[in-house]
Amino acid sequence: MTPEIGHIDKPSTDQFKSPRKIYLVPLVLYNENSPEEYKEKCRRYWLEVMEHLSNLESKLGPIRRIYHESIVVGGDEGIAVMERFNPAGWEITKVRRQAGASFELIEDRDIAEEAMDWERCLMLGFVSEKVASKVSEFFSDASRRRWEHIAARIDQTLKDGEAGVLFVREGHRIHFPASIDVFIVFPPALNDIQRWLRDSAGEGKGLGPDTSRPETSTASQSDP
Repeated sequence: MTPEIGHIDKPSTDQFKSPRKIYLVPLVLYNENSPEEYKEKCRRYWLEVMEHLSNLESKLGPIRRIYHESIVVGGDEGIAVMERFNPAGWEITKVRRQAGASFELIEDRDIAEEAMDWERCLMLGFVSEKVASKVSEFFSDASRRRWEHIAARIDQTLKDGEAGVLFVREGHRIHFPASIDVFIVFPPALNDIQRWLRDSAGEGKGLGPDTSRPETSTASQSDP
């Protein structure tokens, strides 16, 4: 069962039997064109995330692995992409890397880009129900393979006794191995953001250009 972390109580030392842990952070993004009210809620969210991660680390173990969906290059290059794509997450990552944590690539570029392209197609809408059904089928298949690959990469890289942090959108379909305990960081500000988004959708407000993932052209400076 996936615990949901808001205010964290002190657990007993034998409460968690698994030697591996993932601190899961819902991905909340904004850009300079987003409404100021929304940006302020996002800033508060990331401050609360920092606090909750520090609490988790003090009770359950320091972060040794850093994972981030939608980034298709690893190492320092992946960190540079995160700095542009998710500056708040990058600030959290920078501190942990200075303490010895490593950034791990979890995406397969081909699978991730295939899923993204099929998702874009779905967003266009269709006249033909047959075409819509086919595209939906292709998207579902690519998404399944993508989430499976991410789960496998986390399983391969998160070592016994280690804790990692995963930045991933809500609604993901990652099935973590049973040997990994998952702790969802869910600070109060996330409820405020979700409520604001629902209200804004009803009023027809927008958030500016899409920031749900880095564009392929910016995901790697070495690949055209």
